[in-house]
Amino acid sequence: MTQRPAAGRSPAVRPSARAGTKAGATTGAKPRGRAPSGLRAAQKEMTRRLLLSTALELFRTQGYAATTVDDIAAAAGTTRVTFYAYFPSRSDLMRALIDELNEILDRINSPAHGSTAKTLVAAVAEGTRESLRGWLTGVAAQWDTIRPYTNAANEAATVDPELRGLVDQWIDEVVADIEDGLEQAGRFDPATRHARGVLAFAQLDFVARHWAEGRPADELDRMIDVLADSWSHLVSEPG
Repeated sequence: MTQRPAAGRSPAVRPSARAGTKAGATTGAKPRGRAPSGLRAAQKEMTRRLLLSTALELFRTQGYAATTVDDIAAAAGTTRVTFYAYFPSRSDLMRALIDELNEILDRINSPAHGSTAKTLVAAVAEGTRESLRGWLTGVAAQWDTIRPYTNAANEAATVDPELRGLVDQWIDEVVADIEDGLEQAGRFDPATRHARGVLAFAQLDFVARHWAEGRPADELDRMIDVLADSWSHLVSEPG
């Protein structure tokens, strides 16, 4: 036989089970919510930059070809799932590193040819040895910073056909800056401007990628002098 509760008394009911009562209402506790959107965005950017910096260091120490997605994820203290949440592939990460390189070199978007460095165009347009040496000095101060990027990009281009085209395009954009400077100055036969730009870039790129870190400042000054002399012959009017 079922025993009924005494008259005037209600069955015992837990507070959290009462209709319309929210968990935590009697304790004042606030339900947990998601992190603010600004904080989430900052955390995502931190993770993205961590993956980029970790990959760049691995490319520097063991090479692009020998570095896998798993290597990058492990060294960054995350997983390959997290890696792929930010970059569809290792090649896409390399593209992002080339974007970082453009930022370091103050290269901005150009509707004419992808990216441009206005300071380079201006130095070539002026065409004096002083203007060229000044620009080369500024770039040389960044050699230690940009070398891991350019070395990784050049190695990546040898093993990844997609990146070969991207690196070639980046080189063409720098050469185009030299051509633009010569065009602004109305200097030399237009048919020779591209070749002059290619030769000037090749000299700078070779020295920048092979200059040993930590060499004395006076050696660097002499190298910049040699480059400035060579660039003057290539892009300045004789005499």
